[in-house]
Amino acid sequence: MYADPPAPREKGPAEAPPGGPLAAPQYFNPEYERLVVAWKAVLPQLDALRAALDKAYGLASSPQTWDAPVGERYVEEMREWRTRLSLYRHSVLTAISDEAAGTPRWVPSKADAPHAFPA
Repeated sequence: MYADPPAPREKGPAEAPPGGPLAAPQYFNPEYERLVVAWKAVLPQLDALRAALDKAYGLASSPQTWDAPVGERYVEEMREWRTRLSLYRHSVLTAISDEAAGTPRWVPSKADAPHAFPA
């Protein structure tokens, strides 16, 4: 089992762009917001898949389910699928997290707002 990588942080309700009032205007990066939405969309689906597979594995590994020696083969296949799903979950979440780590949360605005001290 792998630990989940850090999730992209969504913009807080009172969060303001870095810098003071005289800094260039910035806005929350829509590409970063896309990664936050992707993380929130993917995580529940991966959790549901894992829960369904864990339930099936629990039923298959129960001694009341299989009384034939062939049952161990099915349990071994389910164990392999659980490992594959764990690797897939880790790779998907790591890809989103890595892209979020390389994407700035705030980007400069293209608007020409007046400044107190022109550059």
